Amino acid sequence: MKSTRVRVILAVAAAGVALTACSPNQAGAAAIVSGERISSAELDRDVREYEGALAKVGATPAQLQFPGSVPQVVLYQMVTAKKFVKAAERKGLTATEGEVDQLVARLGGMQKLEQQLLQVAVPPSRMREFLRAQVMVEKLAGGYGGGMDQASVDKGRPQAEKDAATVKVEWNPRYGQLNTAPSEQQPGLFVAGDRFSTQVKAPAAPVPPQQ
Repeated sequence: MKSTRVRVILAVAAAGVALTACSPNQAGAAAIVSGERISSAELDRDVREYEGALAKVGATPAQLQFPGSVPQVVLYQMVTAKKFVKAAERKGLTATEGEVDQLVARLGGMQKLEQQLLQVAVPPSRMREFLRAQVMVEKLAGGYGGGMDQASVDKGRPQAEKDAATVKVEWNPRYGQLNTAPSEQQPGLFVAGDRFSTQVKAPAAPVPPQQ
């Protein structure tokens, strides 16, 4: 299958994917995705790693114009990837390390992808996890589209997004309230009102260039 972009899970504002906004029922959780807990300590560690990786390449979050604070966007990406994995697993789909390696090769190698993934709030230690989710997204979408070529994957992607939207997510309100109705006045991923929720106008979702 030819893939020209790492997309869907890497879109900062994933269109058509509804998320449930409620408080996690496990102490210390930043979010819970279909029963799988993302701890606040885990998120804090990822945020520190991500900010350190950005600093090494001379970039800042302000330059990337994220639609929210760094903790919010990193958490949102973690949750979105897990949602698509959960949706694919419901269909019995998996992704092997070899398939992840094939995706990496198809998209120009890990060095190139590392730069692109940093632009969409993925810390280095999470990159293979996100690429594994991308493999599963393509399999899920391809199943609906009737094949694994790019046209079929694109055709089946709306249904794959609908499947992901049915995966239950519980958010810790400490990280903000999910913006379920984005508008010109409130364009960010989360609405204001908490210590992490500095609002930034959401740009078009950054995606890697075509191959």
